Amino acid sequence: MASSLRLPLWPKRTGNPDEVQDRAPARTTELGLLLLSAFIITALYALAELGAKGAIPKSLWLFAVFIVGISLVLHVAITWLAPYSSQVLLPLCTLLNGIGYVEIVRWNPPEAKNQVTWVTVSAVALVVVLAIVRRIRDLDRYRYLTLLVAVGLMLLPLVPHIGVPINGARLWVKAGPISFQPVEIAKILLAIFFASYLAANRDMLSYSWVRSGVRGFINLRVLVPVVFAWGFAILVLGAENDLGFSILLFALFIAMIWVATGRYFYVAAGLALLAGGLYFGAKAFRQVHQRFTIWLNPWAPHAWSHGGAQLGDGWFAIAAGGLTGTGVGLGQAGRTVSYLTRDMIFSAIAEEMGLLGIVVVVAAFILFVAEGFRIAQRCHSDFARLTAFALAMIVGLQAFIIMAGVLRVLPLTGIVLPFVAYGGSSLVANYVIVALLLRISDENHRDLIGGEVRAIQFDSV
Repeated sequence: MASSLRLPLWPKRTGNPDEVQDRAPARTTELGLLLLSAFIITALYALAELGAKGAIPKSLWLFAVFIVGISLVLHVAITWLAPYSSQVLLPLCTLLNGIGYVEIVRWNPPEAKNQVTWVTVSAVALVVVLAIVRRIRDLDRYRYLTLLVAVGLMLLPLVPHIGVPINGARLWVKAGPISFQPVEIAKILLAIFFASYLAANRDMLSYSWVRSGVRGFINLRVLVPVVFAWGFAILVLGAENDLGFSILLFALFIAMIWVATGRYFYVAAGLALLAGGLYFGAKAFRQVHQRFTIWLNPWAPHAWSHGGAQLGDGWFAIAAGGLTGTGVGLGQAGRTVSYLTRDMIFSAIAEEMGLLGIVVVVAAFILFVAEGFRIAQRCHSDFARLTAFALAMIVGLQAFIIMAGVLRVLPLTGIVLPFVAYGGSSLVANYVIVALLLRISDENHRDLIGGEVRAIQFDSV
């Protein structure tokens, strides 16, 4: 008796394995969402210029051509290189990128010109990563090389005459006229290393207790990864004065080890170590102590003159926005809030677009992370699953940390809002994350289609 395996997948079974394998889906959903995003961004740009200057900009058509053109180029490239990949990731990051650009061009035109260049570079990076990384499992072969490169990139800002301290943090590297943050690429490499390590050692890490007679003791071997991640985060915090990246790195590792093992022990141990590390950092490092002081009482005279004013002015801008905002192009946050297009761009959006604008931005990030989790659930290997989860968590955690910092849920850190805020290295790194998620998504569908083909072949016997 013939048997078959029926999977609820596109394409439908036709009885011809070659036809099933070769048929690529029409990416009309992605194209439609991209065009919708381009329309929204162009309309916001026109409204911003109309509100600020009283006239629609003459360069509106050029702006629209650039947005639509780069969207179509990326759409065609993805259709060619990863035809079975997710169709919502690129439209989501395009929408977020466009909303941020409207605020950047509104308050800092020179930065807006640079941002156009970085958007182009980021698009090229996405295509290059898709072209080079043809199978995500190939990255699993270079586990310790990935770790070595990541550590090297993180230590690069500490090298004399290369690293450049800005606002007390040593995160920048300058090469001629170009400056960038190597930590943005390092976080992706560390996520890949974590995924590889946890996938290879999941069984050992899942057993957090050993027994001696009738008593149970903590298996000391399982504590080594957690303590190492905690100590490494503290070292980064001390050497580079970077509170945001230290929290991101440690939270990412704890989330990944919990997903890999399902042990709440790691969550409890991680929270305890995180609290201890933050307490130690607040006592030992001046800049961390200052950020905690501002967080606890930004209205104090000393705190207000050392960064509290930035938060306070940002809150006044958010309050002025209300439910629907003052109107795009009609806000005043840029006159009072420092580093508005970087650390505080969330407050600029809240002022001009109101609570509704905030909901759109937060919803876009939630959808992005949810799509990353959906891709992770469909993976056929532990390494791919953990990598997809880690990449989605990087964007989600970074967005949460900076938005929570602006709203005083957490201390304000130096990281920026992904895709939205001004920053070349951050934007390029985020588009690399999108490319890797697209590659994993494409592999998932190809593996499933391969199973459908094998079922058809088995059915025809």
